[in-house]
Amino acid sequence: MSTTDVHAGSHPAGVVGDGTTTRSRAAGRWRRLRVPLALVAALLVIGLLAALPEPRTSTTPLAPDNPGPTGARAVAQILGRHGVDVQYTRRFADVVAADAPGVTVAVLGESALGDAQVDALRGLGADLVLVGTPWTAEQVAGIRGGFGATSDAPRPARCDDPDARAAGTVVSTGALVAAPGQVGCFPSAGASVAYVVAQVDGHRVAALGSADLLTNDHLQTAGNAALALRVLGRGERLVWYLPSWDDPWDGTASDETLASTMPPWTGPLLWMLALVVVVAGVWRGRRFGRLVVEPLPVVVRAGETTRGRGRLYRRGRAHGHAAAALRAATASRCAARLGLPRSAAAPDVIDAVARATGRDAAGVEELLYGPPPTTDSALAQLAGRLDTLESEVHRS
Repeated sequence: MSTTDVHAGSHPAGVVGDGTTTRSRAAGRWRRLRVPLALVAALLVIGLLAALPEPRTSTTPLAPDNPGPTGARAVAQILGRHGVDVQYTRRFADVVAADAPGVTVAVLGESALGDAQVDALRGLGADLVLVGTPWTAEQVAGIRGGFGATSDAPRPARCDDPDARAAGTVVSTGALVAAPGQVGCFPSAGASVAYVVAQVDGHRVAALGSADLLTNDHLQTAGNAALALRVLGRGERLVWYLPSWDDPWDGTASDETLASTMPPWTGPLLWMLALVVVVAGVWRGRRFGRLVVEPLPVVVRAGETTRGRGRLYRRGRAHGHAAAALRAATASRCAARLGLPRSAAAPDVIDAVARATGRDAAGVEELLYGPPPTTDSALAQLAGRLDTLESEVHRS
């Protein structure tokens, strides 16, 4: 064996001055840092997801970003390609802010509309398109609701409105009743029509009895697309308003609260951060692991351990715990001397000790299993009595 081999064998590669190796040090660092690194990685992922743009699609019925059958993405995209700026909102404050001549405000649905919103719609200067809102249409323009169509048969225009005549026929279940001076188009059985145009305080109000002709599923049917595009695309800007139950606008104060000005992903981000905080708290909190046996630097004698434990009992005034330890030790040694198993019940130990000592069984029971002492003197007396009892027990 060469000198190089000897040195290589006596000094393994990677061993440092304290006897550890580079690999063991790296493993130790990884064990200490893996949880913090995992938390940092989670925060980075959450931040990256938060920075990503909002999804371009939704599942909200009649929303201009919903590509599903009940959505209205098709008509919104066609309007955009023809130069109409479609502004989608679920906040009435945006509708009020966008109010101006030449702007068209489309209100789709009325289940979440309140009296304050309806009154504000009545006072807008923009043209209105009310879709599937018979109560709102009556309050704003006096257009009442009627009985809807019972079949899917095409409904011809039969009016002088240029938008309706350009569409020709539509297929819709809309049901409105035009008041005198208003134009009603696409009649069905009775006096109901699908489309009404009215002039209110100098601005145009158009009402569609149903929103079905705007949906992706029915837009290509008959002249639905032509009517929708002409009614919604009359101006260069269209405010597409879907009422929401979460809208705080009440007509008396602005809804510019902290929650309303935050992006929609703020809520999920806060929940994720709260989860990270909880995980960090659990990680850094007190936890019990497996027991680790370590060699003591000195040998502690049993007598010293016993005296130390006794001092702790005395300092804590734990007379009951000390008495229980003394009684258990006496009963165990007496049972062993009398040949009883460790699992022997208390009555068996009492009977055996009473026969061996000639004492009364009740006295033995009171001594071995009686009530705990409450003072230092009572504990000392009990210790002396137990020592006397044990000295009287001999193997029979």
